Amino acid sequence: MIGYRFQDFIPPDKQQADFEKLLNIFLQLLTMASGDVAEAMQWLSDLDRQYQLTNQEYGIGDFFEDLKAKGYITEDKPSGSFSMTPKSEQSIRKQALEEIFGRLKKSQKGNHNTTQTGLGEEATTDFREYRFGDNLEQISMTESLKNAYINHGLQDFTLTENDLEVSEREHRSQTSTVLMIDVSHSMILYGEDRITPAKKVAMALAELIHTKFPKDTLDIIVFGNDAWQIEMKDLPYLEVGPYHTNTVAGLELAMDLLRRKKNKNKQIFMITDGKPTCLKEGIKYYKNSFGLDSKILNRTLNLASHCRKMNIPITTFMIASDPYLKQFVQEFTAANGGYAYYSNLQGLGNVVFEDYKRGKRKNFKP
Repeated sequence: MIGYRFQDFIPPDKQQADFEKLLNIFLQLLTMASGDVAEAMQWLSDLDRQYQLTNQEYGIGDFFEDLKAKGYITEDKPSGSFSMTPKSEQSIRKQALEEIFGRLKKSQKGNHNTTQTGLGEEATTDFREYRFGDNLEQISMTESLKNAYINHGLQDFTLTENDLEVSEREHRSQTSTVLMIDVSHSMILYGEDRITPAKKVAMALAELIHTKFPKDTLDIIVFGNDAWQIEMKDLPYLEVGPYHTNTVAGLELAMDLLRRKKNKNKQIFMITDGKPTCLKEGIKYYKNSFGLDSKILNRTLNLASHCRKMNIPITTFMIASDPYLKQFVQEFTAANGGYAYYSNLQGLGNVVFEDYKRGKRKNFKP
């Protein structure tokens, strides 16, 4: 029988509670330190001295031993250095998901709603009359029996085809997404850490798709002077380099990846804080960081138009607000017919998530 069951309350172990509290902070620091365990522990020790995170019963040394015992870090015996484990990597992704997108429950069928109904997978609250070809499992017995009672009464109870009602079902769409992350030097210029929020968004989106929308695909690209693909497990270790911004290389790689996907719904998300400043011509690089270079800009806009012809919308998340950067984004978005957001770092994750959901509910039309 369903009901409530009462038992004695057993308070949580205080040492375990202390570990969980420090673990949440440590995972945040690991993301900022690009996976450097020693640096993250140093920062944690500094925070402990400043804010008294630990006490006489449970100190940073106890926490470090627990990290090893619980499998969050592992030691390289010859060098004596420590590194993250896959358990830490997954914990960081889950933490990013909860921080940015809220606590989402895992779904058995991880797809996305469209605006169409019919022979889909997810039942809705809408009903309609039975039509030839409807699956038997779509028939709503409650509604059908109610109709039979209204139409025929109890004395001569009969269930006919005209009494049958079926529940509408939503079509589900599979989507292939490429996430492009700018790793040029400007992502850490002027004392503002822009790469850490970008990493968190990427990890949260990857964990979201992996758990809630497993039929979707997500490829992650980073671009600086060149562009290259990284795996989900590489995200915590991602660092900014002494690079310019070769948006063309990133778009070319993204288009190449999406050409191989069989899904009809394809999209590109680009997180950047600047304009394109670099092209690769043969083995040489053409660079210009001063203003909008027409040579680089034209190549970038041509690719945006080509993506439009391929029905691949590009959503640009610009985490800078300079007027001439907005001008570039406006031209780029017009050429592609996609979308653009000018987001601060704090709201970046929510904007990406909402756009991801919106993109699944409406197919892109050039």
